[in-house]
Amino acid sequence: MPAPLTILGIETSCDETAASVVLRDAEGHGEILGDVVLSQLEEHSVYGGVVPEIAARAHVEALDTLIEEALARAGKTLKDIDAIAATSGPGLIGGLLVGLMTGKAIARSSGKPLYAVNHLEGHALTARLTDGLAFPYLMLLVSGGHTQLILVRGVGDYERWGTTIDDALGEAFDKTAKLLGLPYPGGPAVERAARNGNPDRFVFPRPLVGEARLDFSFSGLKTAVRQAAQSIEPVSEQDIADICASFQKAISRTLKDRIGRGLQRFKQEFSNLSTEPALVVAGGVAANQALRATLQSLCDTNGFRFIAPPLQLCTDNAAMIAWAGAERMAAGLPSDDLTVAPRSRWPLDQTAQTLLGSGKRGAKA
Repeated sequence: MPAPLTILGIETSCDETAASVVLRDAEGHGEILGDVVLSQLEEHSVYGGVVPEIAARAHVEALDTLIEEALARAGKTLKDIDAIAATSGPGLIGGLLVGLMTGKAIARSSGKPLYAVNHLEGHALTARLTDGLAFPYLMLLVSGGHTQLILVRGVGDYERWGTTIDDALGEAFDKTAKLLGLPYPGGPAVERAARNGNPDRFVFPRPLVGEARLDFSFSGLKTAVRQAAQSIEPVSEQDIADICASFQKAISRTLKDRIGRGLQRFKQEFSNLSTEPALVVAGGVAANQALRATLQSLCDTNGFRFIAPPLQLCTDNAAMIAWAGAERMAAGLPSDDLTVAPRSRWPLDQTAQTLLGSGKRGAKA
């Protein structure tokens, strides 16, 4: 039986600076001992989006203090820590450099091993921290940069079943909000407006619905929203609410079809599974309550357990990074040497064919 592991996690991939101390006990159960997240929302909201240079400077200013606070909340010192886990990608390269270099410095000075963690793996394994979920399971990753349906077979073993062929879902929310004059971040703003709207006033397209492939597409939906808004200018507050509600309904129907097909495929491929099959939703868009309700209903219909982590673990956080490091260490996977470099692009399933192209930095998704 593996020994208990206490891991310090660092997350700086975008616009949250975070540090956390997580315990993985001998039976594989997880506990968050100390967790701190500092949002940069105020710094970026005036620009309507994340400014990479501002984000990197904010990480530099805050990270050391947050690490000290996370250790203090956990009642631990570096002597009590078994390893350091730092996000190494994907994300904004400036922020990744800050977090990974800090992790390297701590690892070097303390003599502890370093785990350079894929941010997406942190999301993929969060359900094991919060719910003790056994492998295999399906994960729907929905964020500002990713919309993917992934089979999670084990630690470090992932198979992408579907991905977006254009915009990520979070990007569609943000661009819709900006088009309608709603504040940043767009996802929560659209959700708030939709509560007072008529979801049947506008009939927006449901891209790829009915196709056997499990991929996603949201650029056409975003274009339809713009055309609807332009056709009724000037838009009133109620118009905006109706557009947002209709937009969310179209997304819910799209996900119902795409994910429903994925659930059926999972049941076919794992027909002899001894435990109840499970769908996990992860990423910032997973905080949307309307989408959670759609997925919960879909899972109920198909005999799946639906797992949505607590809202604070859906967005960027260091607890999931610390947990991913603990999982990798417990599985006997090697730690990283201090020459490891951050990667702005880092697909979770590196064998899957990219649908969005690639370049010097690697595959986009």
